[in-house]
Amino acid sequence: MQLDGKIALITGGGSGIGRETAVLFAQHGATLAIADLDPAGGQETMQMIRDAGGTAVFIQTDVSQAAQVEAMVSEVVAAYGRLDIAFNNAGIDGLPVRTADGSEDEYDRIMAVNAKGVWLCLKYEIQQMLLQKGGTIINTASVAGLIGAHSMSAYAASKHAVVGLTKTAAVEYASKGIRVNAVCPAIIRTAMVERAFTQLPRLEQGAIQNNPSHRLGEPHEVAQAVLWLASDASSFTTGATLTVDGGLTAQ
Repeated sequence: MQLDGKIALITGGGSGIGRETAVLFAQHGATLAIADLDPAGGQETMQMIRDAGGTAVFIQTDVSQAAQVEAMVSEVVAAYGRLDIAFNNAGIDGLPVRTADGSEDEYDRIMAVNAKGVWLCLKYEIQQMLLQKGGTIINTASVAGLIGAHSMSAYAASKHAVVGLTKTAAVEYASKGIRVNAVCPAIIRTAMVERAFTQLPRLEQGAIQNNPSHRLGEPHEVAQAVLWLASDASSFTTGATLTVDGGLTAQ
């Protein structure tokens, strides 16, 4: 699963799954572009890769803004000449609330980043990959994109959208040498999740009890799945939704 000579872009690379994947990609030979809305986190990831002897740049990006996403892809190509791998990982959550009690503003906020943001990334990444005649894209969906998610209607809707976008783009561009897949994690112990647990401690207990593995996932476990999807080891895999969930959706 080596990525020697590959140019990889990771959105949401400033923390959590994005950071773990960036470091893992670099360890396997990739050159990185780290995109994140948070400059401190993104630059920290970039420096971690550089300190380990790898090559990385940071691009501050709000994936919900078309002009910024287009500029992000252009900056990657300007820096490195091409784009071989894109991991569209940037996303946000929301406070648990039943469908009838949710606000329109909160729904729009989540959809703008999680669904529209992935669509915008796909749009500009695919345009570049068509010029190159190939590439591979991995989107971060969720088990909430495969099943119902109690009190998370907006989040679930956004992740179902990611699955739909993934499958559609995969079918559209398979003959062009572009593969598009999604990774679907259960609850992973990231900073974003820890913040939610701090606000609602019962969520952690419930997540552990409801998972057949009786634990949460770790970012590096998702990163390993993304590495496989990014590499030539998965060369005949496109349009797939790879669950990393400890058996949650097998119940």
